[in-house]
Amino acid sequence: MFLSEEDVANYKRDGYIFVKDLFSPREVEIMLDAVENDPTINRYLKGNLDGGGRITRLSIWHSLNNDVWAAASTHPRMVNNVRILTGEDVAFFHGKVMMKEARSGGAWEWHQDYGYWYDQGFVFPRMMSAFVALDPARAENGCLRILKGSHKMGRLTHGAVGDQTGVDIDRLNQINQYFEEVTCEMTPGTVLFFDCNLLHTSSPNNSDYHRRSFIIAYNALSNPLFRKKKLCSLEPCPVGSEDSILKFARQPETVGV
Repeated sequence: MFLSEEDVANYKRDGYIFVKDLFSPREVEIMLDAVENDPTINRYLKGNLDGGGRITRLSIWHSLNNDVWAAASTHPRMVNNVRILTGEDVAFFHGKVMMKEARSGGAWEWHQDYGYWYDQGFVFPRMMSAFVALDPARAENGCLRILKGSHKMGRLTHGAVGDQTGVDIDRLNQINQYFEEVTCEMTPGTVLFFDCNLLHTSSPNNSDYHRRSFIIAYNALSNPLFRKKKLCSLEPCPVGSEDSILKFARQPETVGV
């Protein structure tokens, strides 16, 4: 469950790495139950239009609360792997659940996460995301697609695409021939760790199958944040216990006699 020196070298070369089955089927089941029943999801839920006018729904928050999402964000299998990849301690930045429902989930335009985060005041791209597949992620239901090694270009110019932030399409058309496009098909519980400057996108979900996911963003402690409104903790991300997610399993209701 923990990454090797070879894994770190591959991450630095490619800008991403998969860890299959980092979360168990039972842990994924508990997170999916929270997607459907946790009021936190609706509290932070918002919708953004993609370039084609379809709604992309996500729920995003910037604090660690007493819930299954904090348990997953601080899980040792998650935090320690992020530390290994960054080579230093990290802070929790935010968590978000992507709600790419069957037949309705919109696209995410080509972008780098740092294309969003740079304007939020982070000085360096010492940041990364951990993408947790909760449903099977396949090409047919709009899984992620990435340009392998594209993080080495640094931050590209971004602009508004619908309600989203997307990379300049002319620039993208010029550079995409130099990079291999990877379709990120993932089984539930697999985690994709990727650099904040890695170019990625996803298509609309026109299938009959949901493609929901949980994504945690982390910031290196050495990365200053100069905006007055600080959205990111400046403290090391706490590390929870191995059974932290299991503690949020809902107990079956007791039926009276």
